[in-house]
Amino acid sequence: QVQLVESGGGLVQAGGSLRLSCVASGITFSLYTMGWYRQVPGKQRELVAAIQNGDSINYADSVKGRFTISRDNAQNTVYLQMNSLKPEDTAVYFCNARRYGVGFWGQGTQVTVSS
Repeated sequence: QVQLVESGGGLVQAGGSLRLSCVASGITFSLYTMGWYRQVPGKQRELVAAIQNGDSINYADSVKGRFTISRDNAQNTVYLQMNSLKPEDTAVYFCNARRYGVGFWGQGTQVTVSS
């Protein structure tokens, strides 16, 4: 059974930082592309950042220079370091594991940035 468990969300003031973590189980973690997505009510879920098993990384333009994704294959964990947070970063953040078109999702963690 595949499980992705996110943690680290919360309430922070604009300009602050948060670090999200996602621990995976039930998959060979190192073989998967790991990603962070976010969603606000009424909008589609959007990619924030993704890191491939070869450490190739891509970011949404809106977070470049502020967010950093990283992974620890020994701990089956992917991180999202979020700095210089803005109110428009407020969303539910979801962890995703994807390989050959098959994806798994975590339950999400709320990030709220106050102005």
